[in-house]
Parts: sequence; C-alpha cells; structure tokens
Amino acid sequence: MTTAAPQPTIDFAKAGGLVPGIVQDAATGQMLMLGFLNEESYRRTLESGFVTFFSRTRNKLWMKGETSGNRLKIVSVRTDCDFDTLLFQVEVEGDGLVCHEGTVSCFTKEIELGK
Repeated sequence: MTTAAPQPTIDFAKAGGLVPGIVQDAATGQMLMLGFLNEESYRRTLESGFVTFFSRTRNKLWMKGETSGNRLKIVSVRTDCDFDTLLFQVEVEGDGLVCHEGTVSCFTKEIELGK
C-alpha cells in the first residue's frame, strides 16, 4: 500500500487572502488568463474539477465559463515553491474563447520594449 503525499498548504495570508491562478492550455502550453482565488474558490475548484475564481471587482466567487460555456476543466494543478501561486493546466470546454473580448487568450496586447 502506498501513501499519497500530503496536499500542500496554500499561503492565502501573504497577499491578503488571495493567490494568483495562472491558467494554461494543457495541450498547447499557451497561457490563457490570470485570475485570483481565495480559500473558498480554491476549495470549490478542487471539488468540482473546474476553475473557480474570486472576483475582486464584484467581491464574489465565479466559475469561469458559467455563462459563456467556456469552462476550464482541470487536467493538473501545481503550486510554486512559495505556495502562493497556482498553475492550472486545463482543457477549455465550449468554443475555446477564454477571454471576455472573444479571444482564446487574454494575453493579446503586445508591449514594445525600449531600444
């Protein structure tokens, strides 16, 4: 009989109760979005298998894709070495447009570097 490694304890206290959650397409590696999780949204995420964030502007939980159908089904979840950031590798359900602007990724605005 093998014993599973203990679940890491995520450090929600460090940033005032929230941790960043980076969302990456499991198949392509493309970064899709960044959101924030509190302890409750993290618990719901692990229980449901779909990423649930905490909206800082609306001050409430929201499951990504609950209205659009573009839910983020978790393939794997990892934490960083400081236990204060999460990385979700996901399969996107629906039409695959994760961003509210109708694009696959929220990271579409290029910034030019100074020369």
